[in-house]
Amino acid sequence: MIKKKIKDLNLSATLKINEISKNLEKDGKEIIKFGFGQSPFQVPDKIVESLKKNAHQKSYLPIQGLDELREAIAKYESKKKNINFKADQIFVGPGTKELMFLLHISFEGEIIIPCPSWVSYQPQSIIADNKFHWIKTTSENNWYPTAESIENLILKNKETKYLMILNSPNNPSGQVCINLKEISEIIKKYKIIVLSDEIYSELSFNKNYESISNYCSENVIVSNGLSKWCGAGGWRLGYFIIPDELKQLKNSIKVLASETFSAVSAPIQFAAITAFNDDHEKYVLNSRKILKGIGEYVYKNLKSNNVIMNKPMGGFYLMPEFLNKKFKTSQEMCTDLLNKKGVAMLPGSDFGFLNDKMIARISYTDFDGKNFMSNINSDTTIDENLIKKFAPKIVEGTKRLKEWVEKG
Repeated sequence: MIKKKIKDLNLSATLKINEISKNLEKDGKEIIKFGFGQSPFQVPDKIVESLKKNAHQKSYLPIQGLDELREAIAKYESKKKNINFKADQIFVGPGTKELMFLLHISFEGEIIIPCPSWVSYQPQSIIADNKFHWIKTTSENNWYPTAESIENLILKNKETKYLMILNSPNNPSGQVCINLKEISEIIKKYKIIVLSDEIYSELSFNKNYESISNYCSENVIVSNGLSKWCGAGGWRLGYFIIPDELKQLKNSIKVLASETFSAVSAPIQFAAITAFNDDHEKYVLNSRKILKGIGEYVYKNLKSNNVIMNKPMGGFYLMPEFLNKKFKTSQEMCTDLLNKKGVAMLPGSDFGFLNDKMIARISYTDFDGKNFMSNINSDTTIDENLIKKFAPKIVEGTKRLKEWVEKG
């Protein structure tokens, strides 16, 4: 009745841990939710008001997206990257996850996925019947592939078409790719297509964010949306920027979109025009400042001889490796932590690591972002006292983690 490749899949790990955490809370247990990666901040008021004003919009919009919205996104991204994008290159979808899925369905070739990577890249490859290759990375290279490692993979079968997924800042590691130029040379040399997942780009702690598209734009599909920087994950609005050189892929995605989601919700598309046309710099800067302060607090207080990890560089994740834990799998380790300490985290095996690698992902977003943001300004320094006051569950979760580690 059900295809084997589908039966072998599980619920998306991030959504599953969110449901588990909520059910435990319903049972009266106090859970520190370090598992689900959702922005803690409210959608900016102007954008919410725009949604209210456009609630009457009921017509089907163009498959590729509302013209005015695509113009706004093109202008926004052109300024951000100093590249002249056109509205026709923008494709609006119900979240980037759906657009990525349609890309997998359309693409004929093999997929290169750095380890670690977001939980849905691999399952989407499986569903689309695309052969995929994990490519190893190291903490010394910020958990990104080297140009050499990519080329070594390509040389095994140079005749194959490849799509490589690059996510910076990265989920789950919280790192930023710093060797884009070297990677771009290999991309151009072997005509690799790159899906540059930049959903956390506005939350990069370094103001001078770089995209791989700045080095080889004709090979790169840029992916972004409203879920992370705008706090609008539940609105489900994302977009691709597809270069003219990949027009055939864009047309194929359009055909698939016409047979699946038809068009993104009309009110949300109209409201999103405000998100890209208006100035939200203060909101983004304060979001970034809070996340950076909290991330560095967790890093500083958890890092030890028994816990190693890279300092966070963007988004809202840390990826610790626990050296003194003697579990058989990282899943078993995270289950033990949830049962004993009420701290929910995702195991490294969900992100491509071997089961016996004692790595996990921390999402440090379990706090009231609206309250925190309303109590700071541009001159505020995010210190330990502020974090204890406005992010007490982060402090408590870090404390529980330390206790769990120290007990061995």
